[in-house]
Amino acid sequence: MSSSDPNNRNRHAPSLHEPKPMPPSSWAKKTGFRPKFSGETNVTDSGPISTPPPNVDLEAGRVRTPATANGVANGDKAPVPVPPPPAAARKRRDSDGGPRSSVPSTNGQAPAAETAPPPRRTARHEEVVDGLPADDDGFVSRHSHMKYELRDSPGLVPIGVYGIQHYFSILGSLILIPLVIVPAMGGTHEETSMVVSTVLFVSGVTTLLHIAFGSRLPLIQGPSFVYLAPALAIINSPEFQGLNGNKFKHIMRELQGAIIIGSAFQTLLGYTGLMSLLVRLINPVVISPTIAAVGLSFYSYGFPLVGTCIEIGAVQILVVIVFSLYLRKISVLGHRIFLIYAVPLGLAITWAFAFLLTEAGVYSYKGCDVNIPASNMVSEHCRKHFSRMRHCRVDTSQALKSSTWFRFPYPLQWGTPVFHWKMAIVMCVVSLISSVDSVGSYHASSLLVASRPPTPGVLSRGIGLEGLSSVLAGLWGTGTGSTTLTENVHTIAVTKMGSRKAVQLGACFLIVLSLVGKVGGFIASIPKVMVAGLLCFMWAMLTALGLSNLRYSEAGSSRNIIIVGLSLFFSLSIPAYFQQYGISPNSNLSVPSYFQPYIVTSHGPFHSKYGGLNYVLNTLFSLHMVIAFLVAFILDNTVPGSKQERGVYVWSKAEVARREPAVANDYELPLKVGRIFRWVKWVGL
Repeated sequence: MSSSDPNNRNRHAPSLHEPKPMPPSSWAKKTGFRPKFSGETNVTDSGPISTPPPNVDLEAGRVRTPATANGVANGDKAPVPVPPPPAAARKRRDSDGGPRSSVPSTNGQAPAAETAPPPRRTARHEEVVDGLPADDDGFVSRHSHMKYELRDSPGLVPIGVYGIQHYFSILGSLILIPLVIVPAMGGTHEETSMVVSTVLFVSGVTTLLHIAFGSRLPLIQGPSFVYLAPALAIINSPEFQGLNGNKFKHIMRELQGAIIIGSAFQTLLGYTGLMSLLVRLINPVVISPTIAAVGLSFYSYGFPLVGTCIEIGAVQILVVIVFSLYLRKISVLGHRIFLIYAVPLGLAITWAFAFLLTEAGVYSYKGCDVNIPASNMVSEHCRKHFSRMRHCRVDTSQALKSSTWFRFPYPLQWGTPVFHWKMAIVMCVVSLISSVDSVGSYHASSLLVASRPPTPGVLSRGIGLEGLSSVLAGLWGTGTGSTTLTENVHTIAVTKMGSRKAVQLGACFLIVLSLVGKVGGFIASIPKVMVAGLLCFMWAMLTALGLSNLRYSEAGSSRNIIIVGLSLFFSLSIPAYFQQYGISPNSNLSVPSYFQPYIVTSHGPFHSKYGGLNYVLNTLFSLHMVIAFLVAFILDNTVPGSKQERGVYVWSKAEVARREPAVANDYELPLKVGRIFRWVKWVGL
């Protein structure tokens, strides 16, 4: 029977794809609570209250959507065309005359050409979340918040100011590693200042090379914390414990040889195109626990060394925390100076505080001289206070006095590198972990400053050049390899500076600064307890930055939660088994307690008749990042999961990149160098 009632004329039976939404509870109506099942959180919720989305899949962490055909849901009408974006989103045009894509996605993929992007809600505001801008839907946005983008050139003065600011904000990552490894090798204050100057020089040179001929993204190259743990393991090898004479130069040459071989492996990995194949298996669920394990692995070094002078080390940590968290929104002349310069400002204030305590005589004891070794002290009173005098006083270092005003770092300055296959294999594995770290940095930074993510060829080209950069670091003798610093992404998001010209100019400034020997001497004179305090903050930041990669995946999925949890737990537990194996509780070891995890090669559980194999296995399985990578890599690539759930990285396709002038201008090699190597399809556009 046909219905003639006008009230029933427009009614239809509810579709299977359109269930009735569940009304919010009375508590939700009063509080405005709105659940977010995707794992993406936002710091603001000022918009209108809405009901929870229908058909929420709690397991996968997303909303079930009806099947679509050509971008239109079955049974639904075609989407309404979206009005053009506001003028703020069209800040500048590309050189080809076309507008940039301003519609972001969760993983960097551009919207399909046939489908109109969903309209943005205007009642909500964008805000920076965890160092990256996020809109109301939890998607990472780009361009609209940046002051200067990848190819912007606002003028020499702004570029110079922002370039220097960029390097100062990342200063801790550049200078702290030499302050740890050189004393561990038995180096003097003068040798520490020389290594610091070398690190600054190599960082400037490799950054220029990477921006020009690598990924072309504004990423600073420098000594990565990825190389710190294996370097300490090599330094504390049993064959180096009984060395006499210049122990520093001998161990440095061993490190140089291992770094050069490992970097050559990374170069082949990139320039042969193998990285473009391997990157298909490397996703956020793999990268997150791997990088987080790098930061967590130094828990035995951080606060135990801070505790040697707790009143200075704790102040160092608290000042940096106050600047980076409680004062982060305070702007001076449009710059969030406390957030951007949290590390250098915290260092300056704590150093001044320690200087006042030293000058006031707090750490002066009658009849005691800090320059006399504790073993030669006759007075029991002096031996009791020797540790506090050595760690708390700021006038014990002679690095600034002994350093020269001008010094040019040169290759092979420590002598000819020494090559041992067992140490080289360890560094080859570490270079692979370093490449995994760089993959996450390339993707996250491209979402901020570029028109699209790079192609797999550009990614391979960047990894290959990072290998060449580490070869240079090995030849110059920095003690670690040179790679993309993970902190780059946070720095770009905070400073809102994405111009590669600014980073290039800052790299030139760094090279000039490295030639002034007194600069290296000044940095080398930072007290150890303050270095440990800064490292506690830097390692915590590195852990958080690693875990932040999960925002590209379904972080609420039980699959991903279990994989990440297992990776992090076993990355701490398995190395602990190797590090504690064969050590009795009352054993008197010749190294400080904070270096004991790195002497595993002398007592690990592998005891075959092949000493070199024992060395490699005991060392690799005692490294937290290696265990985290293996567990996450195997589980993520064997446990079933959709691409959306896994957060599979979406890279630009080569044919699309060649057709779009904006993408080509972002990643094409300068000076028409790309035309010479156009036949090498796997390392370019």
